[in-house]
Amino acid sequence: MAFDENDNKLWLSGNEAIALGAWEAGIRVASGYPGTPSTEIMGNLVKYDGVYGEWAPNEKVGLEVAIGASFAGVRAFATMKHVGLNVAADPLFTASYTGGRGGLVVLTADDPQMHSSQNEQDNRNYAFAAKLPMLEPSDPAEAKSMMRTACELSEQLDTPVLFRITTRVAHVKGVVKKGEPVAPATASIEKMPAKFVMLPGNARMRRVEVEKRMAAARELAETLAENRVEEGSGSRGFICSGTPYNYVKEAFPDAPVLKLGMVWPLPEQMIRDFAASVDELVVVEELDPFLETHIKAMGIDCRGKDLIPNQGELNSFIVRKSVQPDSVGELFAPLELPMRPPNMCAGCPHRGIFYGLSRMKDVFVSGDIGCYTLGFLPPLSAMDACVCMGASVTIAHGMSKALGKEGEGKLVAVLGDSTFMHSGITGLLNTVYNESYATVIILDNRTTAMTGHQENPASGKTIKGEPANAIDLEKLCQSLGVPRVVVVNPHEVNATRKVLKEEIASTEPSVIISRAPCVLLPEVVKAKKPVYFTNLENCTGCTSCVRLGCPAISWHPLTPEQAVERGYKEKQKGHAMITEVQCNGCGQCAELCKFDAIGKREGN
Repeated sequence: MAFDENDNKLWLSGNEAIALGAWEAGIRVASGYPGTPSTEIMGNLVKYDGVYGEWAPNEKVGLEVAIGASFAGVRAFATMKHVGLNVAADPLFTASYTGGRGGLVVLTADDPQMHSSQNEQDNRNYAFAAKLPMLEPSDPAEAKSMMRTACELSEQLDTPVLFRITTRVAHVKGVVKKGEPVAPATASIEKMPAKFVMLPGNARMRRVEVEKRMAAARELAETLAENRVEEGSGSRGFICSGTPYNYVKEAFPDAPVLKLGMVWPLPEQMIRDFAASVDELVVVEELDPFLETHIKAMGIDCRGKDLIPNQGELNSFIVRKSVQPDSVGELFAPLELPMRPPNMCAGCPHRGIFYGLSRMKDVFVSGDIGCYTLGFLPPLSAMDACVCMGASVTIAHGMSKALGKEGEGKLVAVLGDSTFMHSGITGLLNTVYNESYATVIILDNRTTAMTGHQENPASGKTIKGEPANAIDLEKLCQSLGVPRVVVVNPHEVNATRKVLKEEIASTEPSVIISRAPCVLLPEVVKAKKPVYFTNLENCTGCTSCVRLGCPAISWHPLTPEQAVERGYKEKQKGHAMITEVQCNGCGQCAELCKFDAIGKREGN
């Protein structure tokens, strides 16, 4: 990670820089839920001495923990991806009224282009709706320095401060200079019920304070160092913030630019002065016309989404082509990269469950957010809906009530152990309480796998890898009143299929716990396991193993002449082949093969 120890410069990603900035800013309590592209922030932050960090079961809990720390007088931090702020919106809007005692920063990591998300929302709109200041850095260096600014603004204005990054800022690397850390505040209890108890009478008084605060923030925005005009030549000027600032500087390096580090509230006079200095004003921003809409509301003429796309990520080529299409040269042309379709890993335990579901054509599978969402893809094609975290259970329940017990088809909800902890428990409680017949499958792979193996309340470890209480999923489901709870090993494909048929046929609520560790967990990677290989002499080309969709198994088509030449039946269309270096020894393919065409040897 080090770039140059002698002059205190580091080579950091945006997420690593934010973690450093949070520590230097004196943040002492941090809580969050893993979600790409924000995940690495918490993992890096807990490496610093004097910071308490945790993985919360969900984003609402994480923000409430940070609010509590702020009430105790220390600087606090909550992290989440953009959809996580939807989950945390309830406490966020009320924290706008209460303010705090210590600085409170709420990070939202937006995902333009939906690299790892189910929607493409623009969370700058939360700043407007919740009446909160929002900062947005353009690179890792700014991300680090703005953390201290965010804490200072929070305490100066008595408000939570939203901190928006996007995927590019989170994951790009840059040179970051270390600074002197702020001495942390000492936690204490100070009773302030008129400020912190949001009964209607108190809330009405705090509502007045919110408007006073926002007026002060608008005035402060005019002189905030993070808002700056960069002089240039030409009659066209640009207003931008965040990652689009970099694209504008690359596409139009000599143009005058108003760079906004605080994207809400806006520095109205600064914008007016800048607009008056150019003949044409172009607002470049990703996703919604947020800045454009509010600038036009000031009565300032500008262009924006009539030129710049409102979907997906921008880049220098798109910006140049959108604003000045006749000037685009090869320098700005993006590289054409080959497609790389996603797939569950070789040996993934989820594959056994989805293979079984794929063979049951009358079953509607309500899916959820995690690695297992890839069960939607061919050849498994075993997922029929996916909306948001925890919704698999409640959607299946709603469908069961619409269809009735005598309705056509059967209903299954599939979600991971971490997702179950996040927001699946209440859905299961509702399923039992209101007597659904849907079957819930909890894919317990002992980790939060999709975002890089973070711990959760069912994994038995804290964010630092220290021992912690591990929720007993069987007892939890039974305590909720689930009448049928069964545990299966998904690698035992045939036994798992039998259990699936039995439970899905039941008219009672049931839970199947599919328990096998993620194949990429360090302890699993290091463990001795067998390697499977193809015995081509016995392969009949039935494709049973290929239908698992395992990346270690490939299909090799043959012409009739090739089939005869190799000793196969003339009608055999090809054969399967296991790439042994990719095999993780799960044995699912061997269970399915009826012709002894898959052999096993002990691994190293």
